[in-house]
Amino acid sequence: MDGPQDVPRPRARPGSPPGSRTSRLPPFAAVVGFLLHLFVYVVVLLYSYAEELFAGKSEDEGRKPGAVQQGESSNPQEGALRNCGRSPPAIHPERLKDFGEEEDCLNGGIGTWEMKIVGHGEEPLRGAPDPSGLTENRPRHKLLRYEDIKAAALQIQMRIQKTPCTYSRLSKQYGTEIYLKKEFLQYTGSVKERGVFCLLTSLHQDQQRKGVIVATDCNFSMAVAYHATELHVPVFVIMPTDTSPARVKMCRDYGAMVLAFGGTVEDSRGHAQKLAQKNGYLYLEEEDSTVFLSGLGTLGLEIFEQVPQLEAVVFPAGGHCGLLAGSAAALKHLNPRISVIGVEAERFPILQQYLKTGHPIEGQACCSHGFYRDVSGPCFGNSTLESAGQLTDRIVTVSEEDILLAMLRLLEYERATVDAEGAIGLAALVAGKLPELKGRRVAVAVCSANLELPLLRQCLDRASTLDARKCKFSVRLADSPGELSKLLDLLAREEARLLDLQQERAFVTSELFTTKVTCVAETGDRQHTARLRSLLHQRYPTLVWKER
Repeated sequence: MDGPQDVPRPRARPGSPPGSRTSRLPPFAAVVGFLLHLFVYVVVLLYSYAEELFAGKSEDEGRKPGAVQQGESSNPQEGALRNCGRSPPAIHPERLKDFGEEEDCLNGGIGTWEMKIVGHGEEPLRGAPDPSGLTENRPRHKLLRYEDIKAAALQIQMRIQKTPCTYSRLSKQYGTEIYLKKEFLQYTGSVKERGVFCLLTSLHQDQQRKGVIVATDCNFSMAVAYHATELHVPVFVIMPTDTSPARVKMCRDYGAMVLAFGGTVEDSRGHAQKLAQKNGYLYLEEEDSTVFLSGLGTLGLEIFEQVPQLEAVVFPAGGHCGLLAGSAAALKHLNPRISVIGVEAERFPILQQYLKTGHPIEGQACCSHGFYRDVSGPCFGNSTLESAGQLTDRIVTVSEEDILLAMLRLLEYERATVDAEGAIGLAALVAGKLPELKGRRVAVAVCSANLELPLLRQCLDRASTLDARKCKFSVRLADSPGELSKLLDLLAREEARLLDLQQERAFVTSELFTTKVTCVAETGDRQHTARLRSLLHQRYPTLVWKER
């Protein structure tokens, strides 16, 4: 059996003393060293974290309530934006105890307390309103600055859609290069979103927690309802009791608490102001503050960017004139040679009256009919009218018939169902009120498309009649078999669609044994109607044509 073999010993390093051991550690010693280093690193890390934690706690305990600490922004706008991502606070039932109560506001028992956001032309766009300035004696501000509008454009670029401004097929019909700024494609169907978003984000964080209240059934209320909900701001909308159910449902779908009160807008406004004063809400309405107008003025910036070699722009000027004043300020700054034209309804020439007299007409009442909802609102100050008057090249008025025809043209050529405010700009071109724009490149702001279905039917029926696409006539026929069928055959050959037919026998006194037939027919266009009228007159000399 072999004896034990000698195991070779590792050689010593050169220069090491004889008999010294090698510096290589055994494997278990390397692991222990690594774990020791890791433990020391973790202890140091935890110590530094604990030191920072205790230091921050001591600073919070020494901070005074309401004081602005170093490194913390004192800009109210930043505080408002920080609040945008938080959930809205629960509303205590006690705050809503007065909603819906039949107060004596209809009898004039409510004071004229008013709470508005006011602005000054020299204030920065992102500044929050001073609570001491929320009075009825609002300061007179200067013209809107271009810097305010540019700042508003940066503010809304992530939340408000940049709508297209496209060439229209109506250009060939009216001999003008027409570009339509389709602002009705906004989420709530209105340009008011631009100003409302700037208005809401300018509120202080405390006011955002308390909530806002509006008293109108116009596009402004829907824009406030939607964007306040998106910013987690409690919002209340007071509407008259005769507001259409579709509009009430729309505001509720946007997230607002909608309450019906009073028979008129004035009654709803008075009740809303009383609730705002009692519960701490901020009462909002369309106004002439720099914040609101600068938001609306961003429309002018977009039109200038989207339409090269622009020569003229047509805006609606009815109601509060905020869109006209804000957009005109931007366009005139970028190119003073661009013509800015405002269009008003003949029944509510608010801006024209201001330019003639130097002040708005007192007691200018808005129309309660839904057709004029957003073109007849009262103005709340002279600043917007003053700005619009100085920056606008021309103001024209259009009739109700012109507006209806413009609505029909937009539906026919652009597949756009708009309301009176959206069609009033194009109505000036349809009515021939702007002959100086022939052959020029013109942009038209189509800024609203909130129209209830029953009202839409009435508008289209009336517009078809005004456009001579519906005709009504009566003829006298012999009361014998076959005479009525001959009349119907004539209408069928001329491709006229019969909508209604009435026969009258008992009260016909001209001739015995005759019947009076009244027809309502639909034709293709004016030429088709004229041809049908000529043929009927040749066949029936007793034809009575009902003019529109």
